[in-house]
Amino acid sequence: MVVSTGWSWWHALGRRKVLDSLALGSSELARVLSTFDLTALGVGSTLGVGVYVLAGNVSKNIAGPAVVVSFLIAAVASLFAGLCYAEFGARVPRAGSAYIYSYVCVGEFVAFIIGWNLILEYVIGSASVARGLSKYLDSLLNETMEQTFLETMPMATDSFALSPYFDIFAFGISFILAVALSLGVKESSLVNSLFTIVNIAVVLFVILAGSFKADSKNWAIKKEDIITDSPQGGGEGGFFPFGVSGAIKGAATCFYGFVGFDCVATTGEEVRNPQKAIPIAIILSLTIIFLSYFGVSTVLTLMWPYYLQDSDAPIPKVFLETGWPVAQWIVTIGGIFGLCASLFGAMFPLPRIIYAMAMDGLIFQFLGKVHHYFKTPFYGTLIAGLLTGLMAAIFDLDQLVNMMSIGTLLAYTIVAACVLLLRYKADVHEETEGYALLPSDGKDNGEETVYTDLELCGGSDIVSSEYIESTNLVTLKEPVTFGTVSRQLFNPFRKKHPTFLSSSVVTVEVLVFGILSTLLGLCVVFWERDLADLNPWALSVTSVIGGILVLILLSVSLQPPSSKPLSFKVPFVPVVPAVSIVINIYLMLRLDGNTWIRFGVWMAIGVMLYFGYSIRHSEEAMFHCKTPIPVKGKWTHYSREQTF
Repeated sequence: MVVSTGWSWWHALGRRKVLDSLALGSSELARVLSTFDLTALGVGSTLGVGVYVLAGNVSKNIAGPAVVVSFLIAAVASLFAGLCYAEFGARVPRAGSAYIYSYVCVGEFVAFIIGWNLILEYVIGSASVARGLSKYLDSLLNETMEQTFLETMPMATDSFALSPYFDIFAFGISFILAVALSLGVKESSLVNSLFTIVNIAVVLFVILAGSFKADSKNWAIKKEDIITDSPQGGGEGGFFPFGVSGAIKGAATCFYGFVGFDCVATTGEEVRNPQKAIPIAIILSLTIIFLSYFGVSTVLTLMWPYYLQDSDAPIPKVFLETGWPVAQWIVTIGGIFGLCASLFGAMFPLPRIIYAMAMDGLIFQFLGKVHHYFKTPFYGTLIAGLLTGLMAAIFDLDQLVNMMSIGTLLAYTIVAACVLLLRYKADVHEETEGYALLPSDGKDNGEETVYTDLELCGGSDIVSSEYIESTNLVTLKEPVTFGTVSRQLFNPFRKKHPTFLSSSVVTVEVLVFGILSTLLGLCVVFWERDLADLNPWALSVTSVIGGILVLILLSVSLQPPSSKPLSFKVPFVPVVPAVSIVINIYLMLRLDGNTWIRFGVWMAIGVMLYFGYSIRHSEEAMFHCKTPIPVKGKWTHYSREQTF
């Protein structure tokens, strides 16, 4: 592969994936999953042991009874991200989730970064669940496993990140599940559905049984009645003991309880009728997850005072304190099934991301090889299970769990931005005002006349056009100058169809919106106390940034949208994707410095891999080199130097 100039390198970074209608419908993987299977996968991967722990922890230390409000806010924020994923699932039903979405919309380099971080997210997420399952079972066995592993397989290390012993159980359960996944997705999804149903049944038991012990007085406790040894104290009592700000802070923590539904979007090549099944499954799974969290947090805080909750195991303690010790064991069983379903949901997307990137030539292609009998990415799944097992066995994942969050939030942000870009993208078939008739030479011999100024090397369309006009029409691009851009900012002439100019305006505005959202998040994070104290300087700067964001949003909303029909569309565009971008960036900025350092190291490894291997083996580069392009009845090819 020849990359001769700086411009060639730059063009390579921005080339986009072209998918024709045949590619969207075909797949080497077996299309065997139903909407129910996808919903169970989304619920199982998200509603793990967190439903048994998160409500008690947030209510005791952050929000009090207002934890129900925290879950409501977190659910709305998650729904915004979920709607964006649902639209892309309808647009591009391919394996790869946010990776493939960004590849067809933004460009190859951004797609590689997203895919690379999704690999990290799913590896660490799976390893943390496997390790959590090991510790959960060990706690029921009086820590017998830990003592045995310390004696037989100790790891002499003083590192804060490494485990003191090799956890053979976590390694074994991860690899066994990987083998099960590699042998058939339908069979393994049936087991996951069973685990999820049991988990939901236990959650319903907690809600229904707990409602008989509910006491509304626990939502109206007076400050003088609070007796606690918690470092955070009991606050001011009442429904908002830590204030409205406590409920908002609690929402930031509760948001992570909804992370995981995006695994549904990785199944685009294994589900029947993905354009309908993926959006429905995402919305249904988020609804079930919210109702579960909301119901558990409601009965938990009504059964027992918020300041007396157990942060590690709140539900068993509450039932024990209220005289129902048998419920403790029911909840324990539910926790095991919930962890098993969560482990399956965390591991399921990993080989799909590896498969998608391998098929595109961005990582080693043998990882994407599909088994002729099992119809699964066999080697990629086994290697993913081996990597996950090793991570679970040797790392103390308490120090690494935030790495899972940063990859997820970055993917959410990119997907929301892609929805904005595509919703206002110019489509060559609808730019009627951009067409003009060429003078006819009167020699109509039936040949098709083709004009190829359509950025083929960039892969500018999600679904490739035939690039053939049977008339003498050509597309005229309005020149991009300061005057034309200024006039287009608020679309005073009310153009109804997107043009190259209007699409370019939206692209720049989305980029600026992301930068300003980062600045706004930094202001809120570092000036939190100043903003609470109404510091004039902090308020002025934050308000100015917020005002510019609103103006950008107004400008985007006035641009002509694409009329391309879709089976599902995000409502209230551009507000929903824009709010999702702001929330995700803010939550990323709240992560600690060590997380960003580890993220930077992983990114550096990925960048070296991309420039050392991926850029030279990309299937898109090969496609654009070899695809014949018809010009006035003849066929020609781009040379490799022209590819970039």
